[in-house]
Amino acid sequence: MTENVKINRGLKGIYFERSGVSHIDGTKGELSYRGYSIHDLAANATFEEVCYLLIHGELPNTEQLSEFDAALKAARTLPPQIHDIIRATVDGHPMDVLRTAVSALAALEPASQETGEEAFIANGIRLTSQVPMIIAAHENIRNGRAPIAADPNLSHAANWLWMLKGEKPSEDAARLADVDFILHAEHGANASSFAARVTIGTEANLHGAIVTALSTLAGPAHGGAAEDVMKMVHEIGTPDKAADYVKAKRKNREAVTGFGHRVYRAEDPRARHMRGGVKKLGDEMGAPEWYEILQAVVDAMKPYARHGLNVNVDFYSGVIYQLHGIPMDLYVPIFAIGRMPGWIVQCVEQQRGNILIRPLTLYNGPEQRDWIDMQDR
Repeated sequence: MTENVKINRGLKGIYFERSGVSHIDGTKGELSYRGYSIHDLAANATFEEVCYLLIHGELPNTEQLSEFDAALKAARTLPPQIHDIIRATVDGHPMDVLRTAVSALAALEPASQETGEEAFIANGIRLTSQVPMIIAAHENIRNGRAPIAADPNLSHAANWLWMLKGEKPSEDAARLADVDFILHAEHGANASSFAARVTIGTEANLHGAIVTALSTLAGPAHGGAAEDVMKMVHEIGTPDKAADYVKAKRKNREAVTGFGHRVYRAEDPRARHMRGGVKKLGDEMGAPEWYEILQAVVDAMKPYARHGLNVNVDFYSGVIYQLHGIPMDLYVPIFAIGRMPGWIVQCVEQQRGNILIRPLTLYNGPEQRDWIDMQDR
């Protein structure tokens, strides 16, 4: 009876729900949010505008953006107990500290328990501002410094860099961080967004879903690409060694980090917007060699593009973080900063037509057996 059941491992190719948020055409290498091309958004929008677009469905007008920005800035606060929790877990991986702190916020802020759509959005806006604060506070505390207070005059991206480093970023550096967040803001039913939907399917609150998403993103198969690319760049060392590195990897049938994607057969459409920014920031920081190594790897990988091994967005992200002097173990938490609006709107969509997500597994164990008493085993 079960021999004709088709197993789609990893739910690959399975549509489990409809969504009006992001559209991905993996064959053509296209991505849009709410109908707007990622290319137009990366070139023209701010992260705040993209947050509003994803959550509310339309681009904001001046008044709407001003109100939304004010709400984000008003939420740049953390209960004092969160700093205590960070100190208690200071030696943990930043993703573990972030997940623990977000879970604690659910217990410290009564509004987190509300589960209506308006409450989801309000809690989401608050968490969008709090997540970068937690990451920056942990980085400062573990280095013996006091957490840096948010600057209400800075944008979301610029304030993140300020809280992390205690230095006002240049306009170009802040814009590149802004674009990085935009490019990571939403990407359909990826592992962490799907996991968040599963949590909401049980009628849990938003904080619980974000904790689930963070736990899923922490796995290296989902969120670890930028860190792995930077390790690869350090291993290669100089541009002239890139071709031999790629050749050795391919000969051993090993993956070259930063190439290929579960849904894209063409180049990841987000990658081009990071490429130019990496070059510009590298020149600004007096470290052009990182970009040169990356491009040497791209050149060496061109023969494999026909097999779908094209560069993805995370190929360039790690070098941006490296140029800012950001430790590698913060690369995945930075991904989480950008992905917050995507997680929020996926949760809102799940809640609107909620159904418990409960797929099946096909049993392939032993046939029915008789019980064996302990003395006879």
